[in-house]
Amino acid sequence: MERKVCVVTGSSSGIGAATVRLYAQRGWNVVVNYSRDTAQAEAVAQSCRELGAQVLVVRANVAEDADCRAMAQQVADTFGRCDVLVNNAGTTKFVGVRNLDGLSAEDFHRIYAVNVVGAFQMVRAFEDLLKRHPPSAVVNMSSIAGSTSMGSCIAYSASKGALNTLTIALARGLGPQVRVNAIAPGFVATPWLRQGLGEERYAAAQASYKSRAALAEVIEPEDVARAVWYLGVDALKTTGEVLALDSGVRMMPV
Repeated sequence: MERKVCVVTGSSSGIGAATVRLYAQRGWNVVVNYSRDTAQAEAVAQSCRELGAQVLVVRANVAEDADCRAMAQQVADTFGRCDVLVNNAGTTKFVGVRNLDGLSAEDFHRIYAVNVVGAFQMVRAFEDLLKRHPPSAVVNMSSIAGSTSMGSCIAYSASKGALNTLTIALARGLGPQVRVNAIAPGFVATPWLRQGLGEERYAAAQASYKSRAALAEVIEPEDVARAVWYLGVDALKTTGEVLALDSGVRMMPV
């Protein structure tokens, strides 16, 4: 049987890396995308090869439409198919919600360019590949910030709210061949978040999140990867949904 293919943007670390590893472990070929750190991306790719997968590594900035289209062409030339597309690449700026002067119009444009426009451009570039072997799926990486504004900044939260709406619109537009869903994680323990917050703020935020979550846990990248597998592979009658993955923090008092 021809191996299926999972394409994950922003997969050189964190959630993206955990996702490509899980798909590789379960018998899929994978595409590792990155925008900056070649060595890190190659290390993730090698770990997937050791699990038996054929791996394509592509450097591309999803905010650039030409990069998205070039990536789709590389995937078509290498594998001839894309069964699951995971729009995981994202960016933000760490600015407190009360600091309105901490965000500029340029910050909004940059964040939306990756988090919203980038996801749309990737789906558009991969539409033909996704429709070659239905049923296929798109999984967008949102955040509980999109509905609670509990995020790194106002622009990030707004972008994830827009991504949720984009998910529903794409689900209407691409059905019945392609299902489109999103995952909205809470606090995910990643090096990216630790670096953005700094050690002291990261530890405080983690402790605060656990104290407010019904399950008293933060989210690990592997937790998100399993949810991506569910929406990408198992949830064959689910589309246009935003799956909360937050240890129940939304149910508890702030």
